[in-house]
Amino acid sequence: MMKEWWIQVGLLSVPLLAVYLHIPPPKLSPALHSWRASGRFFTYKTQNIFYRDSSGALGSSDIVVLLHGFPTSSYDWYKIWEGLTQRFHRVIALDFVGFGFSDKPRPHRYSIFEQANIVEGLLGHLGLRNQRINLLSHDYGDTVAQELLHRYEHNKTGCVLINSLCLSNGGIFPETHYPRFIQKILKDGGLLSPIITRLMNYYFFSRGLGAVFGPYTQPSAAEYWDMWTAIRTNDGNLVVDSILQYINQRKKHRDRWIGALTSTSVPLHLIYGPLDPVNPYPEFLQLYRKVLPLSTVSVLDDHIAHYPQLEDPMGFLNAYLNFINSF
Repeated sequence: MMKEWWIQVGLLSVPLLAVYLHIPPPKLSPALHSWRASGRFFTYKTQNIFYRDSSGALGSSDIVVLLHGFPTSSYDWYKIWEGLTQRFHRVIALDFVGFGFSDKPRPHRYSIFEQANIVEGLLGHLGLRNQRINLLSHDYGDTVAQELLHRYEHNKTGCVLINSLCLSNGGIFPETHYPRFIQKILKDGGLLSPIITRLMNYYFFSRGLGAVFGPYTQPSAAEYWDMWTAIRTNDGNLVVDSILQYINQRKKHRDRWIGALTSTSVPLHLIYGPLDPVNPYPEFLQLYRKVLPLSTVSVLDDHIAHYPQLEDPMGFLNAYLNFINSF
């Protein structure tokens, strides 16, 4: 009798679990819906890549391209978008493959090199191949920017012509980068990874992401929901483990990507939220200033952490515009 009871529970729970693991993605909020509606898609090889391209300031010919971080999307820039359009002629952002509204193929070997190819592809698509570009990057985007800088320094065909580079809160140095516990598990989790990515839900996501925001600048429930929705679009939670290989790529290509920064004559700036647990103060900043003495730095308020453009949009924007107007 007991045996049959267990079998019945088992038979019942299997379809329930199957339903749980294939929950349709949440509906887009009005804010996220309008972000997507104001963007477009272009095709890189077979992937559909989402981007936004706004025409802004009339008296300017300057172009800024925004490179977002992990695990979020171009929507990270929404609080400073309007401010940037008042200074730049073109403001352009994309969702990297595997992120946001872009395609999220699986299985797929996600790499920083491919993301750099996609940025080059987008600028080609927009007819901006021979225009000078200001790059503004965050987190994962910092590494993509470093690869683009390496190509520019080495005059690679089709490279982005970089006018300036502003980095923010990214794991530029593997030795001062402290990935979150869940990132380490997923990155090297082997057989566990696909199970964990399927079981990932809003509660665990918001708890994990909240830990890298400052105590007074936590996202609202609506903001968390928007970030989670963007991840869940096209089953993005199922590719997180593949994308996380970038942490290993940073170690492997450390000399190439740090070398790009140390050898460049492009104006460099860093905007830094010092309460970042991923790239902690003062360890990260001391190393940055030592390795890159020619770069200028803006350190934001003490309580700003890993997402400065969301936590202190005005401080971030002012720091960036001061840098852009300084050369």
